[in-house]
Amino acid sequence: MFNKKKKFYITTTLPYVNADPHIGFALEIIQADVLARYYRNNGHEVFFNTGTDEHGLKVYQGAKKQNLDPKAYCDIFAEKNRNLKEALDLSYNSFIRTTDEQHIKSAQEFWKKCYENGDIYKKNYKIKYCVGCELEKTDSELVNGKCPIHPNREIEVIEEENYFFRYSKYQQALLDFYEKNKNFVIPDSRFNEIKEFTKRGLEDFSISRLAEKMPWGVPVPNDEKHVMYVWFDALVNYISCLDWSGNKKEFKEFWPGMQVAGKDNLRQQSSMWQAMLLSAGLPNSKQIFIHGFITANGQKMSKSLGNVVDPFELVKKYGTDAVRYYLLREIPSAEDGDFAIEKFEQRYNADLAGGIGNLVARVLGIAKELNIKESRPTKIVKEKVEEVSKKYILNIENFKFNEALSSVWELVSFSDKYINEEKLWQTKNPEVINDLFFIIKEIGALLSPCLPKTSEKIKKAITEKKAETLFPRV
Repeated sequence: MFNKKKKFYITTTLPYVNADPHIGFALEIIQADVLARYYRNNGHEVFFNTGTDEHGLKVYQGAKKQNLDPKAYCDIFAEKNRNLKEALDLSYNSFIRTTDEQHIKSAQEFWKKCYENGDIYKKNYKIKYCVGCELEKTDSELVNGKCPIHPNREIEVIEEENYFFRYSKYQQALLDFYEKNKNFVIPDSRFNEIKEFTKRGLEDFSISRLAEKMPWGVPVPNDEKHVMYVWFDALVNYISCLDWSGNKKEFKEFWPGMQVAGKDNLRQQSSMWQAMLLSAGLPNSKQIFIHGFITANGQKMSKSLGNVVDPFELVKKYGTDAVRYYLLREIPSAEDGDFAIEKFEQRYNADLAGGIGNLVARVLGIAKELNIKESRPTKIVKEKVEEVSKKYILNIENFKFNEALSSVWELVSFSDKYINEEKLWQTKNPEVINDLFFIIKEIGALLSPCLPKTSEKIKKAITEKKAETLFPRV
C-alpha cells in the first residue's frame, strides 16, 4: 500500500490554540494513533505528527482579552494539547508548534518557492471573513448573514492590500491529480464534494495580513509590513515537521504521507494545500482520511449550550482505553456520530466490563486452576480466528475502525457461546480451555493498535495466568 522502504507518515490537523482540547480532536488523534500503531506493528518505520496551530486573528484577540502576550497565551494551550499524549496513550513522535523556529523558517522558504514560481502577487481587496473559521466567506456560504459553523460570531469585513495565492491556476492540475488518484480522499462522498467544488472554479485567496492591524503571524519574506495568513502558514506544518527546507533526508524518506482531518477541513487539506504543494514543486499528499463531527445527545457541541465534552474528565473517570473504545466503536469512522454519557456507560458495561473483561477473567481463572499448557487450537477455532483477523485488517486499512472493533467482539461473542454450549464451568474441558486461551491471545494482539493498555494487560495475564480486572463495572 505504501512505499517499499516501509516508511509510513501520518499527521493530524493542528488544533487551534484558542480553546481547551475537545472530544472531536480526541477522535481524530486516536484514529491517527490506531493507524500509526498498526503500521508500526507491521514493520513500518512510522513518523506520526501532531501539534498546535498558533497564529491568526482568533489567537491575537484571545490573548488581548486576557492581557497576555500572544506567545504566552499559546504556551498555555499548547501544554494542554501536549497533555493529551498521556491521557489518550498516544504514540506520536513529532509535536510541532507553528511558533517553532523550524516551522517559521520552513513557512518562509515555502513562500519563497511559490513566489519564485509566479504564484504570489499583491492586490487590494474587500472580503467577508469568519474569524471562527479563519476563512473568507462568499454570500452563498452564509446563512442569514452568519457563518453556519459559527453562527454566534459576527462576520467581519476586511478591506486592505494583501498578497494573494494563484489558486485559480491549479484548477485543472488538481482535477487531473484527483483523476489519477482514485482513493486520494476517503470517504468517496467527501472526495466527490471536493471534486465538485474544484470543477466550479477556484478563486485566488489572500495569504497575508497587514502587520499593523494583525501582527501575530509569520513575517512575510522581504516585506515587514505583512504577516502570513494563518492557513498558509499552518498548512506547511505537515512538511516543516520533516524539516523539508533543511534536513532533506527525512523529508525524502517520509513524504508524501497520509493526513487525518475533520470534514470542516476538507477544502483546506485536499485542495488549498495540494495547490500550494504543486506551486512549490513538491509531491502531493498520499491520502487524506476525513472524519465527521461529534454531537452531544444529538446537539452540536458548544460552550454556550454547556455540552462540550472534556476528554480529560472522561479518562479520569473511566480510563484511557474506555474512551478510545467508545470513540472508535460508537462513532462511525467517516460520518457524524453522537456522544451521550448513557451510551458510553452502556458500551462500557456491556462490551468492556461484561464482555472482554469477563471473558478473560473466566478463562484464565480455569486455566490457572487446571494448569493448562498451551497447545494447538482445534481446526474450527483456528479458522474462526483467521476469518476475524482478515476482516479486522481489511477494516483497519480502509479506516473502518468501528467495524474493525466489531469484528474483534465477534470473537468475544463466539467465546461466550462456546463456554455456554460446552458448560465449561462444569466440564472444565482442557481442549476447550486451550481453544479459548488461543482466542484470548489473538484478541490481545488484535487490540494492540486500538486499545494498547488493554492489549498489554491481556498479554501479561496470559503469561502469569492471572487476570486483573480489566474494566471494573460502573
